[in-house]
Formats: sequence, structure tokens, C-alpha cells
Amino acid sequence: MAASNQSPNFTRHGQSGMMRTAARPQIGDRATSDVVVRLRTPEGRDEWLYCHSAVLAAGSDYFADRLSDAWPTCQILDSRYCVEVRCADLDLSSHVTALRLLYAAEPVSRFGVRGALGVLQAAEHLSCGRIAAACADYVESAPWDEADEEEILATVPSLGGAQYGRVLARIRPADPAPATAIFLSAFRHATAAASRELKSAAQEQLEYMLTEDDDAPLLALDASSGSDTVKSQVKDFVAGLLSRFNNFTSSALTKQIEAPSSSNGEIQQELHSFVSDISWVCQVLGKLEMMRCLAAYWVGASSDVVAAVEVACPGSECLKTRLKVLEISAKVLEAVAFGNVVLPTERRFHAVNFWIGFAGRTKHLVDQANCGDEDNSTSCDDSNNGDAETTAKIDLDGEVWQSLESAVSAIVMTLPSNTQAEILSMWLQSNHAAFPDLTEAFDAWCYRSKVAKRRLSFLNNINPTP
Repeated sequence: MAASNQSPNFTRHGQSGMMRTAARPQIGDRATSDVVVRLRTPEGRDEWLYCHSAVLAAGSDYFADRLSDAWPTCQILDSRYCVEVRCADLDLSSHVTALRLLYAAEPVSRFGVRGALGVLQAAEHLSCGRIAAACADYVESAPWDEADEEEILATVPSLGGAQYGRVLARIRPADPAPATAIFLSAFRHATAAASRELKSAAQEQLEYMLTEDDDAPLLALDASSGSDTVKSQVKDFVAGLLSRFNNFTSSALTKQIEAPSSSNGEIQQELHSFVSDISWVCQVLGKLEMMRCLAAYWVGASSDVVAAVEVACPGSECLKTRLKVLEISAKVLEAVAFGNVVLPTERRFHAVNFWIGFAGRTKHLVDQANCGDEDNSTSCDDSNNGDAETTAKIDLDGEVWQSLESAVSAIVMTLPSNTQAEILSMWLQSNHAAFPDLTEAFDAWCYRSKVAKRRLSFLNNINPTP
């Protein structure tokens, strides 16, 4: 390419449009050139390229028009046409590349995605259909990084033309049907006995699909989107997980009874895997407003779950597993306390009766492991004995402890007076009465019990209907 910031020194070479050699013309060949393309930018950059009208007109509708007799402003300088093209400073090199591609086709991939986008814009400006199509084909098929995607979003929509819609196909919103299909397929893996890597990936992406942040959830389960069908299948997947967990707890208890001295390592690992999956399910079911299908099972299985955890994770072993169990219980009891899940009196009593004791014991073990027990004067290094799990601070989020405590207290206050008295009596006699703190329920019970006769005295004056 011959280029400078000054006008070229033209010399005559015979009739316009005639080439002296039969060889394939080359851009920048001044001897055979019959047209000069002048690229100018608002910033003052100026490029002169010696070209050939036959090549330009064949590959570019823009130059075909500019070089035609119908174009009134075409300049003739020293027997050469001079076509001036204005472009932005940042687009100058892309215009030069587009002109070179009119002479010798090169793989567009050599420019990379962002380079190809620049050439695509120049090709559109110069109406070079073949070059624009090659750029679009490459960009559509090439892998993108995040910067590429941002550049594509800034470039392609402004080009217009339906032919470029395929470039954006991979980042367009999915239709409801395929989005629902992938949601259900992923949910099956997330709750199945699959590899931990695949299960973790499925759980992470499903949670992201349902999260409302700067963008709306990917899956909207409304009446028009077949939510009943989706929820029915989700319920079946959850039921399968809970069934396997139920079989596991029964088996774990049986094994421990038959061989109490056997190693718990495998049982502990499997238990932690199960409760981690169920804890994740809690989060998803909350977003789908389907907590009932888990809460009913968890409340009914409370005694078996507590027994299995106490057997598999005695003392301070597997604190992370015990805390996962408490996370699940907090979400379940919160759903019951808020009335999102309606349970009869007997089942509410059954739930809080077991989880009050388990929560108190677990909180005490956590405080000990984290050297927070006031009665434990041993240093952290001595008390942990180098245990990798208890060396690092292990605890639940403060909001989880608070929500669990509030839910238990609220449920206790929904029970009959005598049942409340039974629970509060056991709580006050417990060695771990510091958590959960049921003083609010205790205060309410004392007040209600003391004023009950006066408040309900009108019942004695009501005659039963015959």
C-alpha cells in the first residue's frame, strides 16, 4: 500500500480503466492503478490507496456507484478517478483491511472476533457483500469471551439487516419450552445420586436461574407457562431424594445397632451429602413456593433425622453436618411459623419438641469448638487437638440462628396451654436453655395463663344449645 498524508503526484498512464498487464492486479500497484481511494477521518488522518476500478466495482456496490457515470461528484485527476471515503479514526485500519480483502481473500479468523467486527462494519459501509458475509460467518461460529460479547452487542444491532440476526442467536433469550426442559433436566441431576461435580454445577445454575437480581428469573412459573406440570415433576424429584434419605437414615441406625464400634466415616460422608442436597432443595422450594412438600416430610421424620445425626455425628464430630441439618430445620419451622405450611397441633408439637433439644446441643458444641464456652478454660489449640474441621471457626450465619429461635418460639405460642407448659418445662430443665431462647413464649404463656379465667369468664354464662 502506498500511503501518505499528502496528495499523490499523478502521472498519465493512458486510457482510464485500462491495465497494462494481464497479471492479477495488486492493491498499491501504482503502475496499473486507474483509481485512487482516499480515506479521510475527522481527526485529520489521510490514507491514499492505489486501486483498480474493475476490482472495486466487482466487489463493492458502493464503489460501483461512485465509479459510474451517474455519480456527479466523481473527480478525475491525471486520468485516474479519485474516490474520497470518510470514516471514523478508529475505523480507518478496518477500511484499509476491507479494501485489501477485495483483492485477495484471506481467512477472516486471522483478525480475531473484534478485528472481524471492525472489518464487518467497514464492509457494510462500503457495501462489500462477500466480505461482510465472511465476517458474519466467522463471528457467528467463533468462541467469544466476555469482551467479545460486549463488542458484538455494541456493533451488530447497529448494522441492521436480518442477515446478522444469526450472530446474536446464542445470546438471545431462550424460549419458555427449552428453558423449562433444561430446568427440569438439571433439577433431576441436582437431586439424584449423580457425581458431586455435576450435581454442584446443576444446583448452582438452577439457583441462579431462579434468582431475581438485576434481571428477572430465567424461569417464570405462572399459569401460562405450565407451572403445574413443572411443579409436579419437581415434587417427584424431591420425593425421590427424600425417599433415598429415609432409607439411608434407617440403614444407618440399623448398622450402628448391629456394629456400634464400626467406623462412621462413610456414613458421615453420605449423611453430609444428603443434608447438603436437602438444604439446597429448601432454597429452591422457597422460591417456587413449594415448601410444603418438604416441610411435611421433615416434621414427620424429625425423630429419625435427629437419631441418625446423633449416631453418625456424636459429640463435636461433623459439626458442619449438624449445622446443615439445623439450616433445613430453620427453613421448615419458619414456613410453619409464618403459616405458609399448615400442620395440625400434634405435628407442630412433635417438630419443636425434637428440634429444641437438638438445636441447644448443637449450639453448645459449636461454642465449644470455637472456644466460646465460658466454662471451657482450655486454649483453642488444646481443645481442638489439631482437628481440621474444628480448627477453623465453624458457625451458622447469625440470621439463621435468629430465624430458628424466632420460628420455634412462634410455633410454641400456637400450641394449647398445657402443651406449651410441657415444652417450656423441659426447656427450663435443659442444660442448654440458653438456646433457643424461649423467654418470649414463656412470658406469653405466663400472661395468658394468669388472665385466662378472667378473659374467658363469659363462657360460663353461655348456655349450650339443646
